[in-house]
Amino acid sequence: MIQPAEHFDAIAIGAGPFNLGFAALTDGLADLDVAVLEAGEEFIWHPGMMLPGTHLQVPFMADLVTMADPTSKHSFLNYLKEKQRLYPFYIREDFYALREEYSNYLAWAAENIRSVRFGHRVLEADYRDGTYQLSVLTAAGLTRFTADKLVLGTGTQPYLPPVITPEAQASGKVLHSSDYAFHRERILSPRAPGSSPQVTAVLGSGQSAAEVFLDLLRSLPAEDHLVWATRSERYFPLEYTKLTLEMTSPEYIDHFHSLPMDQRDVLSAEQKGLYKGINADLINEIHEELYQRSVNGAPNVHLRTGCAATSIDADPDYLAVRLHHERTGEDLEFLADNLVMATGYRASAPDFLEGISQRIDYLPDGRFNVDREYSIGLDQDIFVQNAELHTHGFTAPDLGMGAYRNSVIINRLAGREVYPVEQRIAFQRFGAAELSGLPTSSNASARA
Repeated sequence: MIQPAEHFDAIAIGAGPFNLGFAALTDGLADLDVAVLEAGEEFIWHPGMMLPGTHLQVPFMADLVTMADPTSKHSFLNYLKEKQRLYPFYIREDFYALREEYSNYLAWAAENIRSVRFGHRVLEADYRDGTYQLSVLTAAGLTRFTADKLVLGTGTQPYLPPVITPEAQASGKVLHSSDYAFHRERILSPRAPGSSPQVTAVLGSGQSAAEVFLDLLRSLPAEDHLVWATRSERYFPLEYTKLTLEMTSPEYIDHFHSLPMDQRDVLSAEQKGLYKGINADLINEIHEELYQRSVNGAPNVHLRTGCAATSIDADPDYLAVRLHHERTGEDLEFLADNLVMATGYRASAPDFLEGISQRIDYLPDGRFNVDREYSIGLDQDIFVQNAELHTHGFTAPDLGMGAYRNSVIINRLAGREVYPVEQRIAFQRFGAAELSGLPTSSNASARA
């Protein structure tokens, strides 16, 4: 039996970090009634990558609220205070929170925000009588919700390239890095006495690939072989210098968004090192581990750059991995017992959007046409979280810009300035901004 509809000013779909930030920043607002619907039964954030010692790549201030409202009770520092961990964190003197502790913080916030509802799976969306009509499956059955506006935060999904054959996928020997922690014990399980050395391979060059590789390097028996291959020309570090960080700013988003779509795509391809690279300290840790292993002879570790996987198939007992070096044209082949694919994530439109597709603004190639203030609705009534990499640049997945984006969206929903939004924070200017105060040929006579 379908329950009577509940109505909200805005419904956010998906309860990842960005929509949790939306929930936290709207908590207690008298003039904005919101609900955040999450299909899962509880909060889970990258559980398959909770490896010992891993930490965020952004400072703890990139929490749900601090960059918009430093006084919020939903801040990471308040979480630490409530858990009696604030002084240990202070003594630690490290701005980068452990990933596990940050995940615990997000779960704590989700439990303490009344608008967040777990176990609510949106099945269908429609638009009738001036409102969005949602059919939502809950433990109590099918329920209806209505809203004036929507905020989409359904996230991205692990991506496995098509070079993996169905037989290889069915073998259980290929896994995405997002599931690594669930398979770690099996991969590292003790070998039977007298068994042959095993081969474990990691494909990919980002932070996840590096974290998995280092964990395997430190944990696998020395006689086993470990392969790390990437199609990138090098294991490139995350660009983290101060003037580059200024690009995570409102004015750079203004600049990027103002460019023609073809130029945005070119820039996005060139900027992968700004958000897909490896933390420099982690690269150094890997090198130090390799160096220590090399003292008594070359370790059974094989690093290859510039190599793209062309096929991954299943032999009766192994995986047959074929790589092609794109510069030299040479092919490499080896057999592996386990293969971890750190091949990233891809965004995909949820099925329920089909019912309201006529109200969404799309680019000719089918991607969302996201306006400067994060709306894709033809009537500016549907907003997106982390679905605007192609329109707003590499800041889209940045945790540190989540509070900024939510401030923009909330101000737009409320029709007033709930949270002040910075307009300019960088010393540099982007684009051909006027060089104010400098002489030019037109005012040269005034200098004479």
